[in-house]
Amino acid sequence: MKKRIFFISIFFAFLYLALISNVYNLQIAKGSYYSARAAAQNQLSGLLSAVRGDIYFMDKDGNLFPAAINKKYYVIYAVPKEISAGGEVAIDQAADKVSGILNLDKAKLVKAFSNKASLYYAILKKAEKSQADAIRSEDISGIYIGSEDLRYYPFNNIASQLLGFVSRSSDSDAVSGKYGLESYFDKILSGKDGELKGDKIVNAQDGKDIVLTIDPTVQERAEAILNSLISKFKGEGGTVIVQEPKTGRIIAMGSSPNFDPNNFSSSPIQNFINPVVQSLYEPGSVFKVLTMAAGLDAGKLTPDTTYIDKGFIKVDGYKISNWDATERGAHGLTTMTGVIENSLNTGAAFAEQLIGRDLFYNYLIKFGFNDVTGIKLPGEVSSNISKLKTSSAAVDFATASFGQGIAVTPIAMINAFSAIANGGRLMRPIILADDKPQLIRQVVSKDAAMQAAKMMVSAVDVNVLAHIPGYYVAGKTGTAQIPTKGGYLYNQFIDTYIGFAPAYNPKFVILLRLDKAAGGLLAGATVVPAFKDLADFLLNYYNVPPDYISK
Repeated sequence: MKKRIFFISIFFAFLYLALISNVYNLQIAKGSYYSARAAAQNQLSGLLSAVRGDIYFMDKDGNLFPAAINKKYYVIYAVPKEISAGGEVAIDQAADKVSGILNLDKAKLVKAFSNKASLYYAILKKAEKSQADAIRSEDISGIYIGSEDLRYYPFNNIASQLLGFVSRSSDSDAVSGKYGLESYFDKILSGKDGELKGDKIVNAQDGKDIVLTIDPTVQERAEAILNSLISKFKGEGGTVIVQEPKTGRIIAMGSSPNFDPNNFSSSPIQNFINPVVQSLYEPGSVFKVLTMAAGLDAGKLTPDTTYIDKGFIKVDGYKISNWDATERGAHGLTTMTGVIENSLNTGAAFAEQLIGRDLFYNYLIKFGFNDVTGIKLPGEVSSNISKLKTSSAAVDFATASFGQGIAVTPIAMINAFSAIANGGRLMRPIILADDKPQLIRQVVSKDAAMQAAKMMVSAVDVNVLAHIPGYYVAGKTGTAQIPTKGGYLYNQFIDTYIGFAPAYNPKFVILLRLDKAAGGLLAGATVVPAFKDLADFLLNYYNVPPDYISK
């Protein structure tokens, strides 16, 4: 009996020792391995990763449309330490099977699977279900199928430069926003990841959603019109913006060429830049409206002020000609309204001389051309009128009066015109739906703004192309030469049209820009018809009643 008790005691002693050994092996010897693997699996399942906030567009009725959301994708990953434990044969077999199914470089997989210290290697993110099923059916040791929430952009290329994209850093697994709103609001959107502290999990704090002023219906139509314009005239690119002048809200913003944020790696880096806020250009004759508004506000001229146009003037020994000087020659006795109707450089220079250099420069500052607009987008650059501050040359002020020799951003340009449309009140451009309208300053008087708008209406009525039956439309063309070292490019232009409607109670302001149309076509032939199409659509979309009174 004592012998039996002795052997039973020995048996349970060995069993206890085996249990202790296994616990030691799991918790101590392989503790770091299982802890790391658990961390990898927790990260994949979203226990440690904060859920990134969504970005929404909002239409005129307040309906929200997802523009950037999180979507669950299959992730095929490996635990190289498991695979390499089976030796070179196991590594080769695993790499061979995976490379065959997923069409990946076998040598690269062999190298990754051979890393005995690695507990996680992402083989394929955003895997298709068929790929995940094929891998799962092979039951390869050390190869696993997980899922991960990754960024998805339902509108693809639409508003891509505005939105930006999300990607992992090259030197870590950290995810962050790159370019556009994803970058500017990265901290708000990303939240805070959780972490493992010993055997406890600190839960993640999810990111917050943001809602934009962008109306998806308007955005899609605006970009479609822009793309059609570029295609028709074989331009190198272009920009479209729609702004609500009374609030500063941006309703649409897009440029081309752009990119698909779902597949951003297939596009060149320069396409990620948002030209609306990050590129400068000489605006050309659209600037004449601002020159006239300044002169009207300062009391230096009226719409009926006249001068004698000879087709050209000389300033500081430089000859300044009208765009039609060769074909038309002199226009003779011309009013300031006639200057806008016929887009005369000489008349704009005459107006600037009446205003005076210092006063003219100060008005450009009031319109916002010496600073950024403050729109909540990354990398905004300031317009450049510094030449007027430092120059004593009369010719620099003369050319600035018709938008040459100075550089502006498209956002600064449309915002200045919105001030004209808004009774002289300059608003901060708004991109977030929750932001309240913010008045920056009164640039010109309500009366001066109204007179400038009437001059623009007269230009539309005379040139007809932008006229929309039943509505007063205000607009101005600009065909700007492109500066190069020592001069300007030959027969290459940037065509711009800026206008608003209804002219005396505007619902919207539109800026359309076409870069380098083939054959050097002028704005009247390119961007004006496109403006009319977009303006006509907006008037119908917002159900704006006609305001045109037949004469």
